[in-house]
Amino acid sequence: MTEVDFLQFIIENLVENKDDIKIERTEDELGILLTLSVNKEDMGIIIWKWWNTINSIRSILRLFWMKNSKRLNLKVLD
Repeated sequence: MTEVDFLQFIIENLVENKDDIKIERTEDELGILLTLSVNKEDMGIIIWKWWNTINSIRSILRLFWMKNSKRLNLKVLD
């Protein structure tokens, strides 16, 4: 399972508009960047109060990639 598949699995179980999920993966010398885009109606679910949900997802993704020496970051587009 790749980090994109893992993130897709998490997000699909949180949002209502599953067809609007878009995840882009870029990699450079600093590590891996995942860019997430969801339907505007689902943005409140992803961010939640004080960014708790998205920060938790970021922590889980970092644990997922801890075995690798690369850094993993997640960016959410509005």
